[in-house]
Amino acid sequence: MSAQDQERTEDARGHGSGRVAIITGASRGIGYGIAEALVARGDRVVITGRGEEALEEAVRQLGEDRAIGVPGKAADDAHRAMVVERAMETFGRIDYLVNNAGTNPVFGPITELDLGVARKVYETNVLSALGFAQRTWHAWQKEHGGAIVNIASVAGISASPFIGAYGMSKAAMVNLTLQLAHEMAPTARVNSIAPAIVKTKFAAALYEDREAEAAANYPLGRLGVPADIGGATAFLLSDAAGWITGQNLVVDGGLFLNAGV
Repeated sequence: MSAQDQERTEDARGHGSGRVAIITGASRGIGYGIAEALVARGDRVVITGRGEEALEEAVRQLGEDRAIGVPGKAADDAHRAMVVERAMETFGRIDYLVNNAGTNPVFGPITELDLGVARKVYETNVLSALGFAQRTWHAWQKEHGGAIVNIASVAGISASPFIGAYGMSKAAMVNLTLQLAHEMAPTARVNSIAPAIVKTKFAAALYEDREAEAAANYPLGRLGVPADIGGATAFLLSDAAGWITGQNLVVDGGLFLNAGV
């Protein structure tokens, strides 16, 4: 049975879209918001995260008939291999990849940056994304098509004081998107999303105890929430976005409308 026939059969049985996504760093925050959006429309998901208990809880909330979790670190190649293997064994396909896993372990000027820390940031934020893209490409997308969304950041398209290592890695993510989009066309589409501050545990230091002050910089009057990025990602991973590739979608509540940003 072809992939298209399988999708139509599952739709007819009421089992959803038949399509499958790997979402890294999805036990909470933006990654979980993306998983929620995809499951809500009928996709099945393979989610990853470092904390096994948090990952198991996320799977329960998403629905154990729609989601599986594979714990591990995105920078670990053996983990990446296991995620792709589990996806193929369980669901038989990998239509979509969302590279969301990221780290930002350092705060301060890059003139004082420990280069070992910088390497860690790049390993997790950039090289893991490339590694996952390579594996999903060879496992499914090269022959059957699909789409990838890389979660970048507004820190990657402007100066980002005191989180410069993170910003540099996210700039690399935007360029990685361009390279993959060019190489994978016309079989697969690749885009990125650059969020501003989204209310998650990961970004808490940027707004905690001063949310109203932080939100005042946004023309839409609030900080982002994971569902904002989930909706944008679901669009880019849909047939409605079938003629969009190599683009970086800024989801920032209008932040860049402000003069001097």
